[in-house]
Amino acid sequence: MLTVNHLLGIKNLTVKDIEIILETADTFKEVLSRPIKKVPSLRDITIANVFFENSTRTRLSFELAEKRLSADVINFAASGSSVKKGETLLDTVNNILAMKVDMIVMRHASPGAPHFLAKHINANIINAGDGTHEHPTQALLDAYSIREKLGGVAGKKVAIIGDIAHSRVALSNIFALQKLGAEVMVCGPSTLIPKYMKEIGVKVVHDIRTALQWCDVANVLRIQLERQQSKQFPSLREYSLYYGINKQLLESLDKQVVIMHPGPINRGVEITSDVADSGHSIILQQVENGVAVRMSVLYLLAQQGKTY
Repeated sequence: MLTVNHLLGIKNLTVKDIEIILETADTFKEVLSRPIKKVPSLRDITIANVFFENSTRTRLSFELAEKRLSADVINFAASGSSVKKGETLLDTVNNILAMKVDMIVMRHASPGAPHFLAKHINANIINAGDGTHEHPTQALLDAYSIREKLGGVAGKKVAIIGDIAHSRVALSNIFALQKLGAEVMVCGPSTLIPKYMKEIGVKVVHDIRTALQWCDVANVLRIQLERQQSKQFPSLREYSLYYGINKQLLESLDKQVVIMHPGPINRGVEITSDVADSGHSIILQQVENGVAVRMSVLYLLAQQGKTY
């Protein structure tokens, strides 16, 4: 059993919670390799995917996970909804709950939106990304992928490279990796790295070669131009020149580095195609593992019952 009724962020989870989620995901990964990739675990559960921001990978991954568990699924997108007419978040969700929904998977542009909902409604809430704050299921699937590739997370060195300041993936990954015993480094231009990184026990470097030479795993993040309020570096070309990862750079190292990326990839900016599609990369394995990990989260939260 988990110690939480909602998955709002990695910060709220204990180490035991994370271990239970990853171990349960092992079972569902096996289910996904069967000819019939479906189990009746959530047959009596109705889940609403409520997305106030655009999403492809996360929304499809959650929807597939829900259907693999035999849940009834409702998909809601803010575009084309009454939100455009001025309806509040709470009214929108309460109207969905009036249709007897048990669980809500929500993505929202405002940090803390899932936490607000969890205090006001009687349903399990899963945070599918809240602004630049957290993206807990991405961090869990990343940890799962590292564990699968390297045999464990404890003691491993993980460099998170790119736009740390505007990324919800970065913060959730840092919390998850530290709780599981990994060392974490961030690398990028100083304008894209928050000042508090060193305070939370994260190494900071600004040289890509130094980061790659140090780490076992490089988790490469997308430059999130849509979240940047002002220009943080001269140009994408210059960013790519100083922080882009290409095959030549990887082959010049005296070690093998595992390459990860939460997607979507800006090919030719933070990473080249010959790296993304190479043997170094486990990007597609991350996508596959995302379904198993989200099945695990959905299943475990459904077991908690409405005890709140």
